[in-house]
Amino acid sequence: MSYDPMYDLIPAHFAHAVSGYEPDGYLSGDDWIDELPGLIRALLAEWELEPVGRSESGVCAVAIPVRLLGAGRDAVGVSGEAVLKISWPHPEAATEHLALQAWDGRGAVRLVRADPARFALLLERAHTRDLSRVEIDDACGVIGDLLARLERPAHARVPSLTAYAHRQAEELRAAPAVLPRRYLDQAASLATDLVDRGAPERLLHTDLHYTNVLAAYREPWLAIDPKPMSGDPAFEVAPALWNRADELGTGSQIRWSLRRRLEIICERAGLDEERARAWTIVREADNAVDAAQGLTGDDAADAWAHDRISLAVMIIKAMND
Repeated sequence: MSYDPMYDLIPAHFAHAVSGYEPDGYLSGDDWIDELPGLIRALLAEWELEPVGRSESGVCAVAIPVRLLGAGRDAVGVSGEAVLKISWPHPEAATEHLALQAWDGRGAVRLVRADPARFALLLERAHTRDLSRVEIDDACGVIGDLLARLERPAHARVPSLTAYAHRQAEELRAAPAVLPRRYLDQAASLATDLVDRGAPERLLHTDLHYTNVLAAYREPWLAIDPKPMSGDPAFEVAPALWNRADELGTGSQIRWSLRRRLEIICERAGLDEERARAWTIVREADNAVDAAQGLTGDDAADAWAHDRISLAVMIIKAMND
């Protein structure tokens, strides 16, 4: 059988990682990787695209720089360049196109074209530079400003934060004591109280952290890779706290660093700090329970899981103190 040049557009480390994914409502990672070369070929032909650079990849998607040969060039600038993003099919990626359509390029990358059934998006091209090396106060300011710009009414077709919160309350109460029991019980209670007390319902990105913000051509910074939900905008702050954790310092400096990040983002985005702290406790308890499920006896994987649980404890303590 002849070699398929489409494999050159799939980073080898990405293919290896995704091949181990179990099905999450759709194809297994292994089956999807087998289909991916044919899917890339079909999309390049149907959307009249040619690859123009080295592909990038994340945890669940491959991003291929392309040039538009046909329709849509006016939406991506004079270069006619864009990015073809194809995601491994899973629920979090199923509604990404809806959020990008709602934002229409205001604070987020512009969506040029979408094929939701094939988890394929054609996006405006941005730079590869992100916020990970920007001074932390400035980076948090950018995230706060973007959250303010991304504010839109709730979207009926994306998952509900209320449903997530009630589900998490049940799961946290039933979870083994991977955290001190008082933290799991607190998070479960907060999850219910936060949605029962009510808040403005908005379209949420839910994963706006330092590598999900890229420098762009038409604006200084744009958000990418939303995992949309509809609900309380104070839910948005937590990812900027648990990312870049190696910069939090030690001892009492950890609490100061975390609260400083939260204060900057909330001030710039116009969010309620108390609710942001509470949602962070819920999300970090959820992260710790998820990490504990990865304890398999593999030394490297278990070390990561224990480190992640320890980080969750530090963040929850800082939000409570």
